[in-house]
Amino acid sequence: MTTTPDYDVIVVGARCAGSPTAMLLARRGHRVLLVDRATFPSDTLSTLVIHGHGVAALDRWGVLDGVLATGCPTFDTYVFDFGPLVISGSPLPHPSFAIAPRRTVLDKLLVDTAADAGADVREGVTLEDVVVERGAVVGIRAVDASGDRLDVTARIVVGADGWNSFVARRVGAARHHEKPVLEHAFYTYWSGLPFDAFTTFIRGDRGIAAIPTNDGLTLVLVGCPYAQAADFRRDVEASYLAAFEREPELSKRLRSATREERIVGGGVPNFLRTPSGPGWVLVGDASYTRDPITAQGITHAFHSAEWCADALDHVLTGRRGFDDAMQQYRQVRDRAVLPLYELTTQLATLEPPPPELQAYLGSIAGNQAAMDAFVSVMAGTLSPAEGMPAPA
Repeated sequence: MTTTPDYDVIVVGARCAGSPTAMLLARRGHRVLLVDRATFPSDTLSTLVIHGHGVAALDRWGVLDGVLATGCPTFDTYVFDFGPLVISGSPLPHPSFAIAPRRTVLDKLLVDTAADAGADVREGVTLEDVVVERGAVVGIRAVDASGDRLDVTARIVVGADGWNSFVARRVGAARHHEKPVLEHAFYTYWSGLPFDAFTTFIRGDRGIAAIPTNDGLTLVLVGCPYAQAADFRRDVEASYLAAFEREPELSKRLRSATREERIVGGGVPNFLRTPSGPGWVLVGDASYTRDPITAQGITHAFHSAEWCADALDHVLTGRRGFDDAMQQYRQVRDRAVLPLYELTTQLATLEPPPPELQAYLGSIAGNQAAMDAFVSVMAGTLSPAEGMPAPA
């Protein structure tokens, strides 16, 4: 006799990839358990930025109005200040805008939306292991917030638990296209420092970004090459503030602003993982992790959730076999992310751009259509091949 699993899908991780995956599957009538060791609202390291495609996903899911109702500002201009030249534009297609909500706001809304869709949401759950039978994942062993056991089965377990995914490690998901940690980024929030654009300053081997968010605050980030991270960390505050001396106008503005929170940060490796295997699937950062310099993490998590939910719906309804659906899921992911992955990891070295990129940037400065195309690449709305054509 075959025992019916407790759920169709268990999703481990309830932030920007997990909650949308659970929500989309629950809306299609599937029995979904969503678990996370955190409780919500809670914060996590993040650049916060959701580019235009991600904003469109929130709108499709009925979440965007809730995010905007928190007072999260919108912006449609991206500024890349390289010192000798400035590239400023708006991502194509027009009109579109980006947002950068605090994760305390965004993640709570996503978790609540998953619950409203019918997912069984359990917060404060500590995963102990995945359950494997006859070579396939069939469930999880966990402990809930009250200390009670939560040992449950499912047809499929989804790992949405970040770049250091417990699920990925337990199933032995292979990495490929690997690159090491390339930079460390440190940030905090400032009041009295208004920005109405996603603004980046490149000053030697320091990258500085200013991103407007909730409550009239601006996230200000400083990135340094990985080789300098240990020195930076010896006195994070002094190192962070010293970076602004390379941009006097910003330094002057900071002196009249107020720092509202402690400085946090770190670095991540760069890789893609094999995103599925018998009884398991990876989504979001568990599937693909890249340096935050292009701020693609949340937007990619939303894409990944939609691709994954579509593939799993085909499997759960019997329209496609698991292996066939997962092969397509991987192909869609790789085709979408690899071109920008290569550009992101090049930029993350914080080394001077190669001569051909320097020449390209010089050639488009002041050409609004070309600058719009370039920022579209940074926002992920155009591929590098579309937005950065090779010189004729």
